[in-house]
Amino acid sequence: MAKTVQRSDLPFGSEFSPSQIELPHLLTIVNAHQGDWHALEAEIRDTYFSGHAARKDDDGEEDIGGDYNRGKLANNCKLGLIAYGLIERDGTFTPTGRALYDLREDETALYDALAKHILLNLKGMALVQCLQDMVAAGEEITLDSLRLALEERGVLFPRGGKHPSMMRLWLAKAGVIVGKRWQVNPIRLRAVLGTDPEEYPTLARFTAQQRAFLLALANSGVRTPQPANEIVKLASATYGVRFPDKSLPKDVLNALIETGFIEVIKTTTGRGAKPFLVSPTAKVDAEILGPLLDQLKDQVDPKLLSLLTKPLADILEEITSEDRYVSGLALEALAFKLMRTLGMDYMATRLRAKDTGGAEVDIIFQSARLVYSRWQVQCKNTARVALDDVAKEVGLTHFLKSTVIVIVTTGEVGGEARRYANKIMRDSNLAIVMIDRTDLEGVTGNPTYLVDAFRREAEHAMTLKKIDLGIE
Repeated sequence: MAKTVQRSDLPFGSEFSPSQIELPHLLTIVNAHQGDWHALEAEIRDTYFSGHAARKDDDGEEDIGGDYNRGKLANNCKLGLIAYGLIERDGTFTPTGRALYDLREDETALYDALAKHILLNLKGMALVQCLQDMVAAGEEITLDSLRLALEERGVLFPRGGKHPSMMRLWLAKAGVIVGKRWQVNPIRLRAVLGTDPEEYPTLARFTAQQRAFLLALANSGVRTPQPANEIVKLASATYGVRFPDKSLPKDVLNALIETGFIEVIKTTTGRGAKPFLVSPTAKVDAEILGPLLDQLKDQVDPKLLSLLTKPLADILEEITSEDRYVSGLALEALAFKLMRTLGMDYMATRLRAKDTGGAEVDIIFQSARLVYSRWQVQCKNTARVALDDVAKEVGLTHFLKSTVIVIVTTGEVGGEARRYANKIMRDSNLAIVMIDRTDLEGVTGNPTYLVDAFRREAEHAMTLKKIDLGIE
């Protein structure tokens, strides 16, 4: 009877481990034997496993199986290189493997690049997010508990498999995971992924006010001139930066004009002058939005990336498409547009359009400004949000560890749904934000309207959560 091979969503890494091989040297070996996998295995065996203890026969002599075992270890190492996407089955480099080979003289850059590849392409982010959730919940992390926790998130690896352990060792080389307790270093995680705006070389030259203004302008998604004071409003709400009342051109706009990131139109002068109109130049797309899209290209549908560069009005139009795939992608792009306007960081898409007939999509975002928060965003292309829709999202918060639920609908929110949301907010620490068709129309006309809509919902939640502390 044939043995059933257990499915694994994490790469096989047995004997492809920093505790057994030296990656720069191993990549050099691969390069020396391009296309000759037999020679590759032989040199791996002689370099790393020649001293591996062989079994002894009854007379104390080395068992003939010893050489076979050493060959098996070398083969496992080669299979690990394949599973991690560094070589093809014939032993030639993949583009990723070749890029790592070119970095072999700079080990810091090498291990950062490998870690980024693992995080974005090999379910590494799923592992990291699972570890963060387990640590936050005070759960003991073992291979067994980790296997069950990952399985709950739809990520499988075989019972008894050490797939996460090998991945952990490589992420540790880049400082993403530290210590023996699977602790994630969020600062190194953001640095490796390049998701922290502070890490963009482009932004390093600017003050906090200039960075916030430029990011808010980029996140607004508007290419036509818009009032500078509206961008200030968005930047202040998103990044918590205070702007000068009367010296905006001197303190913020001039530096962005001189470096070629924005164009400014002066409207009127003198008493009662209207605010400046600002618009982004092509440099914003190249140096701000470009890196953002690069971060997403290995995590989302490629067709979604083209949608993210479109105005919100175009996305809303595509949501009405009779093609469910098109409407589903547009719905996902809507969630991205809204949450990126608020400067949130993408984590994962939980339900894709093909699973819901293009009618809904759930995306998880997070923010670490001031305190950590996780935002569970559901977009619905339906005429009405019902109580059951809200109840489903509330039920998922324990699993997703969310602190905020955002429900966006192209229709309206039903009265029962709102009353149920109110009750949940009164009785728990959850915040539930409702964005309906009217809000979307407002955001389409003015992206900073979104700040007013979220502030309205926040004040509503605050009112519901008022408590009597009994202080006289």
